[in-house]
Amino acid sequence: MKSTYTSSESVTEGHPDKVCDQISDAVLDAYLDQDPEARVAVEVMASGNSLHIAGEVTSTARVDVVAVARKVLRRIGYTDPALGFDAEGCFVLTDLHEQSPDIAQGVSRDNELGAGDQGIFYGYACDETETLMPAAIHYAHRLTEALTAARRSGRLDWLRPDGKAQVTFRNDASGRPAELTSLVLAAQHAPDIGREEMLRGLIEEVIAPVMGGWLRRDTRVLINPTGRFVLGGPAADTGLTGRKLMVDTYGGIGRHGGGAFSGKDATKLDRTAAYMARLIAKTVVAAGLASRCEISLAFAIGQSQPEMIGVTAEDECGLDSDALARAIRSVFPLSVSGMIDALALRRPIFEKTAAYGHFGREMEGFVWERADRTDALSKACQ
Repeated sequence: MKSTYTSSESVTEGHPDKVCDQISDAVLDAYLDQDPEARVAVEVMASGNSLHIAGEVTSTARVDVVAVARKVLRRIGYTDPALGFDAEGCFVLTDLHEQSPDIAQGVSRDNELGAGDQGIFYGYACDETETLMPAAIHYAHRLTEALTAARRSGRLDWLRPDGKAQVTFRNDASGRPAELTSLVLAAQHAPDIGREEMLRGLIEEVIAPVMGGWLRRDTRVLINPTGRFVLGGPAADTGLTGRKLMVDTYGGIGRHGGGAFSGKDATKLDRTAAYMARLIAKTVVAAGLASRCEISLAFAIGQSQPEMIGVTAEDECGLDSDALARAIRSVFPLSVSGMIDALALRRPIFEKTAAYGHFGREMEGFVWERADRTDALSKACQ
């Protein structure tokens, strides 16, 4: 049988696009902290030593958006002007205005919130890892987290904020990862670090601790393949909110509705319905009802209930997708208001979602990662 392969990438919090995602979500959090009902849709562009923050905000809160952005940049580690982009010296332009009243009248209803836009939103889970995430994106995130941890701890004090990781697995006949065939690590570094020292440090502090037993003699390992990665971050590449959709979700495994998450309050179903779809898919797999599950939810603007619930499951236990969809409807709240309440999405929790993936991070307190309705779903399927 012909082998199949799965590759996924992750980026560090200092990557230009992720800088923008984190600022967008930090601005959202700042508004929610004062006004849980705030309507926020904020986009950020970073280029050179400048930021442009734009979007729609309808809120009673008063937020110093520029101060929020600079605080995020300091936390990430953009504090040295030599990087070409730094928290104190960058130019910040803001352009925020209120949400369109045409949209607002569909969202704000007497007794029930309506969807802020139409769209199809997807969630996915599989039993390849303990977090019920695909192995490729799971390990890619762990590598970029390890890069950041090594920089912050000072163990590799020559590291700089930008970085990427990519892993490729060969899958067995059942589609499960069987062999790590390739690992790529791109790590921004100080100009005076020698390549031999850099390679040794990244292997010992990042690659070996994360990949462990997956590493083989014939695993292809590429570290900074061009030989040099000194210029990075927004000084090297323009960043935009919402440009790392596969990094944010499942690494290209499963489908994506096309809408970004960061900077959007919970009435924007790009975020909320994708979170609920993940919770449902994860519960299906955690309950042993399938080894892989993809959930799709379709909404129309201004409507409170989904137009469609789609279920695609593998190795399901004698259930057809229609029966599973009916059970899902009976167990999970799928109205706009119901999803927001069930997932506790009026809280200022979003900045920490904006790097290293929105899913599979069980220790972060994200409600959509709590598969605590497995018994209820199993009973509903009987």
